[in-house]
Amino acid sequence: MRHIEKFPTFTPQEFAVLGLQDIAYVKRVIINEAPAFAVCAADGTQIAVLGSYQVALATIRQHDLEPLSVH
Repeated sequence: MRHIEKFPTFTPQEFAVLGLQDIAYVKRVIINEAPAFAVCAADGTQIAVLGSYQVALATIRQHDLEPLSVH
């Protein structure tokens, strides 16, 4: 017999803040017609805009967060 684990259920409010203290993501943006990289909190709040993807990742790691990419 197989044991099936149930995944936890979240309210919409709980889901919205999931990972808020642990992750940040990098999103490519255009600023003044030039490519840049926005660092955003898990809830989508823009934290910083940097000129390099690698600098964006390093900045996230310096703040003890796990970086994720948005394509």
